[in-house]
Amino acid sequence: MSKDLPYIIPSPQAEVQEVFAAAQVTREFYDEIGLRSENKRYCIWYRDTSARHNQELEKMRGEFNLFAWFRRR
Repeated sequence: MSKDLPYIIPSPQAEVQEVFAAAQVTREFYDEIGLRSENKRYCIWYRDTSARHNQELEKMRGEFNLFAWFRRR
């Protein structure tokens, strides 16, 4: 009968392990959310920076190229 007792009454160690496992899963979940948010912010920054650089490039293409005038032979 005493060997059946652990199956009826859970040991406190098992409960502690479950709590730590749940805490670890929660921590990993929030870490993943943080990584995805950081990646999304980076993608938005990259898109905006790329668009700004493309606008600057088009503006530069329309300007007079002084350097090419000096290189002319």
